[in-house]
Amino acid sequence: MTAPILPITAPNKALSLSEHAYLLIRERILKGEIPLGGALSRRKLASELGVSLLPVAEALQRLENEGLVESQPRVGTRVCLPTAQDIRDRYEIREALESQAARLYSQRASTRDRMELEKMADHMDALFNSCNGRNNDREFLYAVNSYHMQFHLRIAEAAGCRPLQQTIEKNHVLILNWLFDVTARPPLPVRFHRDLILAINRGDPEEADRTMRQHVRYGVDAIVSGIGPRTAVESAVRRTK
Repeated sequence: MTAPILPITAPNKALSLSEHAYLLIRERILKGEIPLGGALSRRKLASELGVSLLPVAEALQRLENEGLVESQPRVGTRVCLPTAQDIRDRYEIREALESQAARLYSQRASTRDRMELEKMADHMDALFNSCNGRNNDREFLYAVNSYHMQFHLRIAEAAGCRPLQQTIEKNHVLILNWLFDVTARPPLPVRFHRDLILAINRGDPEEADRTMRQHVRYGVDAIVSGIGPRTAVESAVRRTK
């Protein structure tokens, strides 16, 4: 089973300085401590993390390659501020990858996998349902979304196609969707993940594909509406400079 992504709050001697900087900066972004469009100063980050500029520069370059960070002339480096099309494109990639994982899972998952995913789904729904009154608790929301990512990676793992699982992990689309979700997704239905797993556990690949597509698409319009206006304003400001 894929190991969970855990918050890192202290240096890990097994990690390089750039890897350590990368994980810490990514954690701050995913917690919402640095918002969409938020500036990222290399010197400030180096001072706060207690490292030189080089590891921070390497970390920011990696985050830019993954789509979490962007660099703009006369603007500098900042957390990505996606357009509406950017958001829809990312969800389309995720939909394609995870619907195929769901198809394979419905045919290949073991009884143990199915039972484990049902338990994870129940726990996932309980966590999301408890988020409604804790919108400002960044540590809790970070833990919930970490578990959410592991839930979807576990489905991919049980699908039995290692290259597909690795593609989902390396594509970083779950991380980017996490970022968008935290910013603007509406509350989820009470049995959102339970209903997903019950559907794909029935063993019908067509139903599994259809249900996963609906699952991934849920709330995308609200996310686009919530983030899009900021992007439009920012673009207008850049054109006047």
